[in-house]
Amino acid sequence: MLPKQVAAVLLVSLVTLSSGLFIKEFKEPKQAWGYVQVRTNASMFWWLYYATSPTQNFTELPLILWLQGGPGSSGCGFGNFEEIGPLDTDLKPRRTTWLQAANVLFVDNPVGTGYSYVTNSSAYAKDLATLTSDMMVLLKKFFNCKAEFQTIPFYIFSESYGGKMAASIARAVHEAMQAGTIKCNFLGVALGDSWISPLDSVLSWGPYLYSTSFLDDKGLKEVTDAAKKILDAINKQDFRKATEFWGQAEDIIEKNTNGVNFYNILTHDSDSNTALTSTASGNVPFLNLFQRHVQAQGKDKLSDLMNGPIRKKLKIIPDDVKWGGQSQDVFSHMAGDFMRNVIDIVDDLLKANVNVTVYNGQLDLIVSTIGQEAWLRKLKWPKMKEFSELKWNPLYVKSESTGTAAFHKSYDNLAFFWILKAGHMVPADQGDMALKMVRMVTHQEH
Repeated sequence: MLPKQVAAVLLVSLVTLSSGLFIKEFKEPKQAWGYVQVRTNASMFWWLYYATSPTQNFTELPLILWLQGGPGSSGCGFGNFEEIGPLDTDLKPRRTTWLQAANVLFVDNPVGTGYSYVTNSSAYAKDLATLTSDMMVLLKKFFNCKAEFQTIPFYIFSESYGGKMAASIARAVHEAMQAGTIKCNFLGVALGDSWISPLDSVLSWGPYLYSTSFLDDKGLKEVTDAAKKILDAINKQDFRKATEFWGQAEDIIEKNTNGVNFYNILTHDSDSNTALTSTASGNVPFLNLFQRHVQAQGKDKLSDLMNGPIRKKLKIIPDDVKWGGQSQDVFSHMAGDFMRNVIDIVDDLLKANVNVTVYNGQLDLIVSTIGQEAWLRKLKWPKMKEFSELKWNPLYVKSESTGTAAFHKSYDNLAFFWILKAGHMVPADQGDMALKMVRMVTHQEH
């Protein structure tokens, strides 16, 4: 289906101030969206926002592809309205939107996520190779249709499971560029709180929670024992069993911590944690995990927005497609892939001289920073020793700021950002620092 182009329009948004309500004009950014049939019975939805910098044309700024996690969480929904898009879920302007620094392309992937859909259950992706192949079909079509972006610096940014997808897609894009089968200017990938090595994340949970006083000695032993079961299943290459044990380990953590929030340990959110698991049925495989990590992101407010006003605005969503309606099927079909690591793919990217950025929120549990550091140490990249020996540098949101917002170090084509006071969703928790990071990664700021 050809992209749907929308002219910039003036919206009226109600903004609440201490003095009351006043009407503020908001110029909606130039946009385009559409569907691409990536396989028989499988169509993927994309949504492009052009950059809104007051001083630069969109052609002077990079293009960022944003990949959400899950699998089954919607970039066009959650990433857009909860994190980095121009408007929040109240349709009010977001002060820290990434459109100030880049053009942003959201894609609902794998197929069946968000507005993307399948018309036959056999079309769901079951592994990383399939979803990578699907994305390459979409990207080739996108760059052919949007020729103005073929020479613009292109980066992939990601979050959570989206980072696992991003690593694989980045390698495929790089190889396609080398082969001349895609027309784009791919310059790097950023892996945010990414599920690169599930085992290293799982093994970090006990020590991280213990060091932050969420577990006592008895709780630490229970979580450690649960993690060992996952390790044993992975060593036996029984990845579906490892996924089952992963869910059990999270249940043990919730019981011992009174429902710690896996996405930000300092934010208690019973709606997305203990309350969800209490309704889970043992007859539905991995339902606990789906509820905790996908369904919780598509909360009623966001779902109502996407299935109401946004659906009406887009005008091209098929009548029988409900935003998020196939997410549980997306999640369950990928269950055999969850606990596989992609450290080797990151190694491939580094060896191919692709710029790789890793960033992580200090308060994230599900993908803790110490787990990220653990898999980084396993890289076989020849320059890893030099990277490891570097001292990190503090970062401040502004030059006049006094509070440290992050730490950073980089060597050659590998960089790491430790984002303070942020959980799993870094742009939502620390929007200013996330925007600064984007500018640094895309070489707009040092």
